[in-house]
Amino acid sequence: MPRDLRGFIRQLEERGQLRRISTLVDSDLEIAEIANRMLQHGGPGLLFENVKGSPYPVAVNLMGTVERVCLAMNMESPQELETLGKKLALLYQPRPPKKFSQAIELGKVLYDVVQAKPARDFLPACQQIVLKDDAVDLNQIPLLRVYPGDAGKVLTLGLMITKDPETKIPNVGVYRLQLQSKNTMTVQWLSVRGATRHLRKAAERGEKLEVAIALGVDPLIIMAAATPLPVDLSEWLFAGLYGGAGVHLAKCKTVDLEVPADSEFVLEGTITPGDTAIDGPAGDHMGYYGGVNEKAPLLRFHCLTHRKDPIYLTTFSGRPPKEDAMMAIALNRIYTPILRQQVPEIIDFFLPMEALSYKAAVISIDKAYPGQARRAALAFWSALPQFTYTKFVIVVDKDINIRDPRAVVWAITSKVDPARDVFILPENPFDSLDFATEKPGLGSRMGIDATTKVFPETDRPWADPLKSDPDVAAMVDRRWAEYGLADLKLGEVDPNLFGYQMGKP
Repeated sequence: MPRDLRGFIRQLEERGQLRRISTLVDSDLEIAEIANRMLQHGGPGLLFENVKGSPYPVAVNLMGTVERVCLAMNMESPQELETLGKKLALLYQPRPPKKFSQAIELGKVLYDVVQAKPARDFLPACQQIVLKDDAVDLNQIPLLRVYPGDAGKVLTLGLMITKDPETKIPNVGVYRLQLQSKNTMTVQWLSVRGATRHLRKAAERGEKLEVAIALGVDPLIIMAAATPLPVDLSEWLFAGLYGGAGVHLAKCKTVDLEVPADSEFVLEGTITPGDTAIDGPAGDHMGYYGGVNEKAPLLRFHCLTHRKDPIYLTTFSGRPPKEDAMMAIALNRIYTPILRQQVPEIIDFFLPMEALSYKAAVISIDKAYPGQARRAALAFWSALPQFTYTKFVIVVDKDINIRDPRAVVWAITSKVDPARDVFILPENPFDSLDFATEKPGLGSRMGIDATTKVFPETDRPWADPLKSDPDVAAMVDRRWAEYGLADLKLGEVDPNLFGYQMGKP
C-alpha cells in the first residue's frame, strides 16, 4: 500500500490511470474545466506540471472513479469494502460475543487496532522546508477557482486537524476554505462537525483554537477522515485500520497538533473566536452556488511547511459525477455492515450518485410483516449521523437490484399507491445548502414503501411476478454457444439503446 501521495500517483501511472500535462495552464477556471470533462467520462487522473503563477504542480481527479478509490484503499472492487465495514461495525458498537467464533473475530479486530496505532516520525518529509510569519504566502499554492461565480480561490481537499480544548482528543475533517489574503482563509462547515464543537469550547474558555491543515496526504487517510466515526475514536486509528499499519505522524512546528508526516504541505495557524470574514459564494455539491456567509470563521496562518518539490492535491464540488461522489460510493459499501448492525432487517442499501450521494437512499429488506418498510425507513434516518440529511428513502423487496435504476423505478411504479405508501415527516433539521427547503436548515423527509404489500396493508391478492421457466433458462444457458451467440456480451448494458440520453449533467 502506498503510504503517501507520491506512491499513489506512481501506482496510478503504472496502471495507465494518470496523464501528465506539461502545457502551461491556469488555476483560475482552466484546470477545473479540463478536470471536469475527465470526470464526466471516467477519465484518468491528471497531473498539471506547469501552472501559471506557481512553482508547484497540481494533481486532480486522482479518485475520479470507484476503481481508483478502491485502489487507494488497497482493494480491487467495491465488494471488498464490505469486509472492512464488518470490521468497523464491531468497533462502532461492540457487543459481548455469544459464541467462541465471535470472540475470535473480535480478538482479531482488537489486534488490528493495536497494529493500527499511529507512529511518530521525528524527521518528517513534510518539514523539509519551513516558512514562518511574513514568509508565509498562500498565493504561491495553486489554489483553484472552479466556477466563474466563485468569490475567490478555494482549498477543498485538505485535512483540518483541531483538538478538543478540554479532552485534548484530536478531530480530523475535510472542509472547504476560501483564500482571503496571503496568510488568511475562511472556512465553511456545518455546525455539527467536530471542529465547530472545538471552536465553541475554545470560545467558552476565552482561548484561540489551534489549527493545522495537511495537504497532499495518502488518499487512504482522506477516506478515513470522511468516514463517520464514534466521537471518541481517532481518524488516525481508522486510517491505520484501513491501511493495515499505523499512520506516521509528525508534531507541528508552532502548534500542539500532529499531522501525517508525508504530507506535501502543512499550514499551521489559529482561529480567534469571533474573528470572521465574508465567505462565498462558491460552487457546492448541490450543483448550485452556495450563499454568502458574512461571519465565516477566519483562519490566520503563521507557518507553512512542505516537502521539497511538493505536489498540490485538490478536487472540487459540484453536480455529480465528482470525486466526492466516487468516495461516497465506496463509503456506502463500508457503511453497509454498520447499518445492518443498527437495523438488522436491512439487507442492503444504496445512495445514488445522481442524488448527491446522500439525498436519496434505496433500501432493500426481507419483508416479514405489515408496516415493516416504514419502520425500516424511520430506523435508517436515525441509524448514523450523516443520514439525518437524507431527503428520500425508498424501501424495496430483497429481490430488487437496488443499484439498477430500472429495477427500482419498476418497483415504485408497480408496487406503490401514493395515498397509502408515501409518508412525509415535516420540519426536520436539514442541510442549509438545500435550496429546495422553504426555510434554511429546516425541511421535510419522504418515505416510499415500494415493497410487495401484505394483509392488512391491502385486501387485494398480489399476483406472482413474471419469471422464466428455470429449466428452460438453464438449457438456454448451456446451448448459448450452439445458437452462435457466444460473442454477444449481454451483461454490458448501453442505456442509450433504451431511450435514455446519457451525457453531461
